[in-house]
Amino acid sequence: MKEQISIEDFDEKKYKIRTIEGEDNKKAVVSHYLHNYNNEIKDHYEEEAITYLHEIVEYKNEEENLDIVSESAVQYLLHEVEKYPFPTPQNPSFKFIDLFAGIGGFRIALQNIGGECVYTSEWNADSQKTYQANFGQFPFGDITKKSTKNYIPNNFEILCAGFPCQAFSIAGNRKGFQDTRGTLFFDLEKIIETKKPKVVFLENVKNLVSHDKGKTLKVILEILEKKLGYKAYPKILNSSTHANVPQNRERIFIVAFDTEQVPNHGDFKFPEPIPLSKTIHDVLEKGKQADHLYYKKDHQYYPELEKTMTSKDTIYQWRRVYVRENKSQVCPTLTANMGTGGHNVPLILDDFGIRKLTPKECFAFQGYPMDKFILPNIANSKLYMQAGNSVTTPLIERIAQNIIEVIV
Repeated sequence: MKEQISIEDFDEKKYKIRTIEGEDNKKAVVSHYLHNYNNEIKDHYEEEAITYLHEIVEYKNEEENLDIVSESAVQYLLHEVEKYPFPTPQNPSFKFIDLFAGIGGFRIALQNIGGECVYTSEWNADSQKTYQANFGQFPFGDITKKSTKNYIPNNFEILCAGFPCQAFSIAGNRKGFQDTRGTLFFDLEKIIETKKPKVVFLENVKNLVSHDKGKTLKVILEILEKKLGYKAYPKILNSSTHANVPQNRERIFIVAFDTEQVPNHGDFKFPEPIPLSKTIHDVLEKGKQADHLYYKKDHQYYPELEKTMTSKDTIYQWRRVYVRENKSQVCPTLTANMGTGGHNVPLILDDFGIRKLTPKECFAFQGYPMDKFILPNIANSKLYMQAGNSVTTPLIERIAQNIIEVIV
C-alpha cells in the first residue's frame, strides 16, 4: 500500500488529506458519499464514509493539537467533486447504477439525459483511473465479492452493465432454468433479484447471439424473463447506422423491464436508423502526430502497407499478415487488443506517412466528447484497450432516451 499525503488550505485552516492506494473501498465509499450528498442515497454511505473521512482528512490545529473533520472540509471536497468534466446533473430525473463500468460510457450517456449515478463498479485499476479523472468518483472493485455488492443502494430505476460474455456450464436444471453459476452474469442475476430495478440495460458483443451455439443468450433471456419477471427486448445495432458515429460496430443490446413496475413496457422501441453525416475526417486529428505512431520504411511490413494503403479517405486494418481496407469508409470495429501491435490494428494514410490511430482518435470513434474527456497518464496500450472495450456513448444515449420515455 502506498500512502499519499497532501496539505490543502481553505477557510484559513490547514487540512491534511491522506489517501492510500489500493484501499478501493475507502476511496469508493467516500466518493460515492460525496456524489450523493444531496439525495437520500447519502444515508446509505454516510456512517462508513464519515469514519473514513476521519482517517483521510484531518484539520491540523498546531496550538490545540486537534485532529477533526469539519463541515468546511466536507464542503471543500464537495466543491472538488463538481470540478470534474462530467459532474452529476442538476435536478436529476432518475437514478441508475453502472456495473462493469469500464471508463464510463454508460454514465456519460445517461447523465446527458438527466440521470444520476448512485453506484459504480469496475475492477480494472487503469480503467478506475480514467473513470475517476472524468467523474471524480472512484469505482468499487470486484462485483463478484459479496462485500462489493453490499454497497449497492436501493431505489434506483436502471441497472446498466456492459458485462463480459462467458459460456455457461450446464450443470443441471433448476425448474427449467439452466445454471449461470461460475459466470459474471450470475452476479448480475443476484443483484437484479435483490434490488428489482425497473429496467436492466445490457450491452455485449454481437457474437453473444451465437456464443456456445446460442445457449448463452437463451439462458440470459430465460433467467431475465422466467425467473426474474422481466420482459426482455434484445436487438443488434450498429454505431454507424444508429448513432451517426463513423465506426462499423455491431453490438447486441438487451433492455429488460420489470413487468410489474412497468406495465407499459410494450411501448418501448429501439431507436430507428439515422443518416451517417459524419466522416472519419470529423474524428481524425489534424497535422503530424507523434513519431512512434508512424511506420518506418525499414519496418518488415512497410512494403505491404505502402502497396495497399493508397487512400486518405478510409481506415485500413492490419490483420496479422495482410491489410484490409474498410470499403464503407468508416472506422473498422475497435477492439481491446488493437494496441498490442499484431492484430486488428487500425491504420491510416495521412500527409506524413502511414500511422496508427492515436488513443484520442479511438475514444472519439466511440463518441466520447474529446473537448472534455480526460485521458490519464497511463500507457497507450491501456488506453487502446479501454477504448476498444467501451460502448459507443451516443448510441447508448439514444437507447436510454427511449427507455426513459417509457418509465418516467
